[in-house]
Amino acid sequence: MTRTRGSAADIRVFEADLDLPEHGQAIVDLLDQYARDPMGGGTPLAERTRANLVGELRRRDTAHVILALVDGKPAGLTNCFEGFSTFACKPLLNIHDVVVAAPFRGCGISTLMFEQAEALARRLGCCKMTLEVLEGNVRAQEAYRARGFSGYELDPTMGRAMFWEKKLPDASAE
Repeated sequence: MTRTRGSAADIRVFEADLDLPEHGQAIVDLLDQYARDPMGGGTPLAERTRANLVGELRRRDTAHVILALVDGKPAGLTNCFEGFSTFACKPLLNIHDVVVAAPFRGCGISTLMFEQAEALARRLGCCKMTLEVLEGNVRAQEAYRARGFSGYELDPTMGRAMFWEKKLPDASAE
């Protein structure tokens, strides 16, 4: 998918090809930027992770990586993993990492990556998308709410979970 915002930048958002070295390098570099951010823990990725991440992702048929490039430069990353909802007896898509490199924040990159992730979830027949968010990451919570995600609780006496979901309509009912 190619999207252009304004007239200056070419923004491309697509599923990464884990066999392409340039995609692999972009994944590692963007995830390392996220890890170094306070919201990612504030420390760089371990060398073992840097060396093995792409190979380990490649081994998992249920791993999906969405990359965003702006004028050919790595700008965003979303790592997604298929799961399974036992209550719905359908697959789900967990959005595990969302990264937008600092120079590209505010350009709509995360919106485009979420659109790509939702298209993937629908293609896989998922009943919902899930993600986790830190309590202190209010900006991300606002962005996720704007995209239809919300917190949930199973029993009010047990309190609210900080695991977020977005239910998707049943495609067969449409």
